[in-house]
Amino acid sequence: MKKICILFLLISSTVSAQKKLDKLLNKFNKNNVPYISVDTLTTTKAILLDAREEQEYNVSHLENAILVGFDDFNINETLEKLPTDKNAKIVVYCSLGIRSEIVANKLIKNGYTNVFNLYGGIFEWKNNNFKVMDTLGNTTEKVHAFNKEWGKWLTKGEKVYQ
Repeated sequence: MKKICILFLLISSTVSAQKKLDKLLNKFNKNNVPYISVDTLTTTKAILLDAREEQEYNVSHLENAILVGFDDFNINETLEKLPTDKNAKIVVYCSLGIRSEIVANKLIKNGYTNVFNLYGGIFEWKNNNFKVMDTLGNTTEKVHAFNKEWGKWLTKGEKVYQ
């Protein structure tokens, strides 16, 4: 009985956290880019684009992700890094999935047809115990938490603020 109660509490807290994240993303996003879950991404071959800033990327990023930034995002420079096949699967991520939606939408407007926004971004990725890499290609527990307000969404790993 005790195990069932613990399982129920774990499921309830996960559902509650997801509802809160849904509410946050709905507040800021236009939902004009489909989401991909972290679980689905682990079994999917895709080009990964990191829409965070360089200092965030340098702390950690998803393996093989290409930094495209956000503040100084340049669609033409990004297009040069992508395959000419406009059907190539591309997943854009940031801390939570807000900046990445804007970048992903620009790719869609430029003819890419298989573009996704990582639901919950690198925070959700790390919260689900998936590995992140430092600039040397080593796994790390560190994740740039952006700021104290947004950092509360990162529940696992070591928060870094710079």
